[in-house]
Amino acid sequence: MFNLNNIALKSVFPLLFFFIINVLNAQESTASKQVSTFTIDAPQLKSSKKIWLYLPKNYATSTKKYPVIYMHDAQNLFDAKTSFAGEWNVDEKLDSLNAQVIVVGIENNDKRMEELTPFPHPKYNGGKADQYLDFIVSTLKPEIDKKYRTKSDAKHTTIMGSSLGGLVSFYAILKYPKVFGKAGVFSPSFWFNRNQINEMLEKTKTLKAKIYFMCGDNEGDADVIPDLNKVEYLVNSIRCQCKMLNKKTIVKGGQHNEKLWRDGFVKAYLWLF
Repeated sequence: MFNLNNIALKSVFPLLFFFIINVLNAQESTASKQVSTFTIDAPQLKSSKKIWLYLPKNYATSTKKYPVIYMHDAQNLFDAKTSFAGEWNVDEKLDSLNAQVIVVGIENNDKRMEELTPFPHPKYNGGKADQYLDFIVSTLKPEIDKKYRTKSDAKHTTIMGSSLGGLVSFYAILKYPKVFGKAGVFSPSFWFNRNQINEMLEKTKTLKAKIYFMCGDNEGDADVIPDLNKVEYLVNSIRCQCKMLNKKTIVKGGQHNEKLWRDGFVKAYLWLF
């Protein structure tokens, strides 16, 4: 005997699935009109990269030059439609501040773990951040500096990201101190390359970059705060803490997610700039 209830359910589920997909596809972009995208070849990675570009509100009517922030995971920065678990609202937040800055976001792909990690991990592999950063420094940044009115020196060039993006942002200021003069290091996954990063810091004699560290105390990783404290200690061993070139914020109840990074973005921007 046929079970009419089962037949009905089997008929409804495909319709429900397609309805949900259509709703998601129909969602309007939340990116502001100052945000545009383009694709650029990335020979260092043997691929191409989609780039998201934010220009300040007065860019078109101004002749001045602007500092630049390079950020990772671009699809999560400006647009709820493309974000994985909620956007950072970077464009709206900068608009509200009338911020005089250009943001260049690099979209990630299925090779995110490879590209955002400096050294291979014994379990998770990775370790292609050198190629990724070479793409930013040698290919992307010259293109941005050529096409837009930028302040291209290290003092006015920031790199910022969260999780593995926080790890690679910190690595970037160690590897390219003459390119990146500021870094926003959110919930950095130092665990991935803990020993190598600490060894690099122990061998570093000078570190001039301004650094904003931030993480939550409820990120689900018991090592995130001890790792951050260790890195901060080594940074302070290189230079006098009195220079106030780095700041650490531990957010009570903060979890490892877009909300934490979205809520912390403005404070990081204001302190760095």
